[in-house]
Amino acid sequence: MDSAIFQNKTLLITGGTGSFGNAALDRFIGTDIKEIRIFSRDEKKQDDMRRLYNNDKIKFYIGDVRNIDSVRNAMHGVDYIFHAAALKQVPSCEFFPMEAVRTNIEGTDNVLTAGIEAGVLKIICLSTDKAAYPINAMGMSKAMMERVFVAKSRTTQKTIICGTRYGNVMCSRGSVIPLFIGQIKNNQPITVTDPKMTRFMMSLEEAIDLVIFAFENGAAGDIFVQKSPACTISNLAQALKEIFNAKNEVRTIGTRHGEKAYETLLTKEESMNAIDMGGFFKVPADTRDLNYGKYFSDGKNAPGLIGEYNSSNTTQLDVEGIKVKLLSLEYIQNEIKQR
Repeated sequence: MDSAIFQNKTLLITGGTGSFGNAALDRFIGTDIKEIRIFSRDEKKQDDMRRLYNNDKIKFYIGDVRNIDSVRNAMHGVDYIFHAAALKQVPSCEFFPMEAVRTNIEGTDNVLTAGIEAGVLKIICLSTDKAAYPINAMGMSKAMMERVFVAKSRTTQKTIICGTRYGNVMCSRGSVIPLFIGQIKNNQPITVTDPKMTRFMMSLEEAIDLVIFAFENGAAGDIFVQKSPACTISNLAQALKEIFNAKNEVRTIGTRHGEKAYETLLTKEESMNAIDMGGFFKVPADTRDLNYGKYFSDGKNAPGLIGEYNSSNTTQLDVEGIKVKLLSLEYIQNEIKQR
């Protein structure tokens, strides 16, 4: 990353008290960035971050993306935005789908509207693999979020709006690895929903890398995907057992509301126009307007880059490969020290 891009600039991170926000702070706080604004509705987490970092570059704004006035209040003087605020847990969104709509869709529109009004230069919206072929409320709301930012990107020339889509981030709050470790520490059965279920394996640092790549390479409406390895949940549980020298029973409990057998980062339809950028795919926005007579009547031929890119046809990590990946994480290293 060319740190000069952020020199003397102000970055706003919505949902900034979450795992992504903390990782972004760790990445940027030591650079020549002028100011990092943390926007969220959780004053307790903001106070925890304030005490932890104790850095005058970090400014905290209480607000909710659902309330456009509170978003506007945080926008003055902002150059760039990482929009991470979202409802992310699949079961929660299944039971309260309108809450997902209000935060993930309407909240995104509020951030984009306020950002355009304030003359923000670039906005990166964070999406999820669950937005590709969505089968649950969370994924559907994120798929609509993507459509919102792609459509909004067409309405402004000054503000560049693009996005990223990535899979489960290892060790992020509410994810499966902290759950399994907690069960190991408490001598409880490790609860696996489906042993054959596959998930992408991405670290928080890699998630930040993807956002920075999008920031440096993104044009209006682009969606970026990082190529990532994956593994079965069964092998993940076994790898954690071996790392912690645990004897816990692994118990299959059945899939939860809205869970997929595998996750998709790039749909077959998107792959027809996707651009392979080495470690990343770029899905350019469709720049046609409503009067696209040729394509409406005749269609468009595209050779197709690959088929669907998902957690079952990407590189598969075995137990040893998973252990190597896990042992590189600070979270796992700290858990081992505590144990």
